[in-house]
Amino acid sequence: MVFLLNSSNVFDYLSEQKLFNIAERNLAQVELIEAKNFNLLVTLPDGSKLLVKQERHQQDGKAIGEFLGEWQIQNLVNHFSQLESLRAFLPEILTFDLNHSILVFKYLDNYRDGSDFYLKEKIFPPHIPSAIGRFLGLLHRETFDHKVYQDFWAKNSVNSFNYRVTDLIEGLERIPPEIFSVVPADGLKFFALYQKYDSLGKSIAELGQAFTPSCLIHNDLKLNNILLHNNWESSSDKIVRFIDWERANWGDPAHDLGMMIASYLQLWLGSLVMNKSLSIEESLRLAIIPLEKLQPSIAALIKAYLTTFPNILQVRPDFLERVIQFTGLALIGQIQAMIQYQKTFGNSGIAMLQVAKKLLGSPSQSMGTIFGTSEIYSTAV
Repeated sequence: MVFLLNSSNVFDYLSEQKLFNIAERNLAQVELIEAKNFNLLVTLPDGSKLLVKQERHQQDGKAIGEFLGEWQIQNLVNHFSQLESLRAFLPEILTFDLNHSILVFKYLDNYRDGSDFYLKEKIFPPHIPSAIGRFLGLLHRETFDHKVYQDFWAKNSVNSFNYRVTDLIEGLERIPPEIFSVVPADGLKFFALYQKYDSLGKSIAELGQAFTPSCLIHNDLKLNNILLHNNWESSSDKIVRFIDWERANWGDPAHDLGMMIASYLQLWLGSLVMNKSLSIEESLRLAIIPLEKLQPSIAALIKAYLTTFPNILQVRPDFLERVIQFTGLALIGQIQAMIQYQKTFGNSGIAMLQVAKKLLGSPSQSMGTIFGTSEIYSTAV
């Protein structure tokens, strides 16, 4: 029988896990948090909070195993003391119940969603992306070409939910005819444009061939998967925490960086002024959050990454070009998500596709546009 958490039985469950004194039940509070999974926020009598997450079950009563990736990163750090430096940037998991697909976290009350910070504050201090870049450089450097870690990851990963960027690439390479009967009318514009741009398909296929799994990657990097400390003006790298490791996998480090840059670009592309009288180029130029405002943050991200992991440019001389291409691919992934969940592909989607096409097809020429400086990419030449 499937055990499903609810607001009533969560206290008994936490008591069984030795995380709660059932005698204090009347002094604790619980609230439902709307999310993809079933999330309950429990406030204990001392004011501390627990985030209890249960993966949603499918019609057959089984979960697909998304939480295994979340637990795997903790398991890896717990097993290898050499990776202890990663722990300060991870969520604090108190227990993982594989049988019931339940994770219990220490709730980080003094952190906020990174995307929410940028959208509300509309300021772009460079030391925030620098902290992000340093952690990614650390994660990739410490696990790069490390067969012991790779074997441990593969051995302990029984996750059927194993998203890979190559799945997205292969899906774009083989668009089945039946897609046109299930995609909303607006979505058909995307596939029509995609098939029209022959060079775009070739660039994506070439990127798929160049995909080089060589280290542990987060695999789902975006600003709302990064928590920012309320005291973000502190100089400490610990101002950021990386959450939602469900898709973590052995992959290409350029993919992680590309996804992160794409999330910053989404702040620009999501603020376009769309008007029938304006061309796409004019809309891109007149955005409420202009690209020029984001370039220092993107440059800071890359500089911090390369300072932490300089050897990547020796091992992968084309690394920055691949980062730019993966940025374009991530934008296409965002377009597909827009079509799937919002059922729309308007002028803003077309603008995003134009940017993605440029990044995928002309990565070297696009570096100056994205980074805003030649200081970074000149080191890769």
